[in-house]
Amino acid sequence: MSIVSGRIALFVTAAVLGVAIIVGCSPAPPPPAPDQPATEQPVADEPVAEAPAVEEPKADEPAKEEAAKEEPAKEEPKKETPAKKKPAPAAAAPLKKSEVLGQLPPDICNTSDGMALLPDGNIVISVPNFNDDKQSAVLMKITPENKAELFSTLPPHPKTGKFGPLGICVAPSGDLYVADYQMSGPHLSRVMRIVMKDGKPGEMVTVVSGFNVSNAVIVRDGYLYVSETQIDPKAKPATSGVFRFKLGEEGVELKKPGSEDPHLIATIATHDETLPLGADGLAFDSKGNLFVANFSDGTVHKLEFDKDGKVKSNTIFAKADCMKCADGLFLDPTGDNIYVADSRANAVHMISPDGSVQTVAQNGDTDGTDGGMDQPCEVLIRGREIIVSNMDWPVPGCVNKKYDKPCVVTVIKLD
Repeated sequence: MSIVSGRIALFVTAAVLGVAIIVGCSPAPPPPAPDQPATEQPVADEPVAEAPAVEEPKADEPAKEEAAKEEPAKEEPKKETPAKKKPAPAAAAPLKKSEVLGQLPPDICNTSDGMALLPDGNIVISVPNFNDDKQSAVLMKITPENKAELFSTLPPHPKTGKFGPLGICVAPSGDLYVADYQMSGPHLSRVMRIVMKDGKPGEMVTVVSGFNVSNAVIVRDGYLYVSETQIDPKAKPATSGVFRFKLGEEGVELKKPGSEDPHLIATIATHDETLPLGADGLAFDSKGNLFVANFSDGTVHKLEFDKDGKVKSNTIFAKADCMKCADGLFLDPTGDNIYVADSRANAVHMISPDGSVQTVAQNGDTDGTDGGMDQPCEVLIRGREIIVSNMDWPVPGCVNKKYDKPCVVTVIKLD
């Protein structure tokens, strides 16, 4: 899930950076055996600033007695604790090379972003078409045979006439949740639910509105988690965070500012003043820990929860010289390894359960037709393949310097 500041004057003032120099990470070895345990990251000894208090749920939420049984108690949003940089393993396999999986039809696609793997084996890709807004946003489908097909058109926002799909995920019901980023102004972005029937998309329902930049979405244990990439872009450091909503909770309007909303469970600071884009990709591990990508700082944060569902710690879990940006995240359940799309470095990295970072694949500036990644923004594992969505919408510091057709989906084979 990615957003770009170069064209978002309302939120970001971007200065052009030089091409990133990639050092400090070893190539990633093959994924570990399925029974490899996850190792918790020690918390660094630096202090954490107190976060604002979280308000109690509104009266229109479920009865308190019932909520006590089903809903984790509300907590203060936790701010991250910096973690020490971890060394990469001494021995590693050579870098893998990405290949072309397919091209999205240019007559309806120019910018791709989030992905979700459906139960029937199809992959849904959100296509916001930010590079040419004359093309309406759509959802595309990649079949198991790697054929690109139109999955759904998207209704325009009632105030802006646009739809900006970013993150997308599948709920246990089979319905889809999709983040709608509206760059026209603050507090216009939303999260929508797409009702699925017999494997086909139907009506769309507004779940939450009032975000500045709704980005990644993920569902776990009866809750929807949403990353808000810019709670306060003017703050120094910029603040972003993670919101949590109970499934079935719909028609929610966030408080303004979002930092005062009771659904906010954690805040994250972004120190890159050139591009103050924070919380982005989301992924859960097998222990129920939530990992959050910090886009511009190129770090991945770990949220741990207590038995009541409160965030008990918020630390920087992974940081490395080679990881210039942390965009989309995907966790491989066979070993609890996290794969990271690095939009700035044209790379995909793997974070091991001990927090070490290794580069899986990387290439220079390309239009993607040679199989290279063209600003990877999202990764997804299908079998033994890493599917890569390439946004091709450059940000300051990117290896990718300009938008160029076509819109390409790439693949990295793990075997």
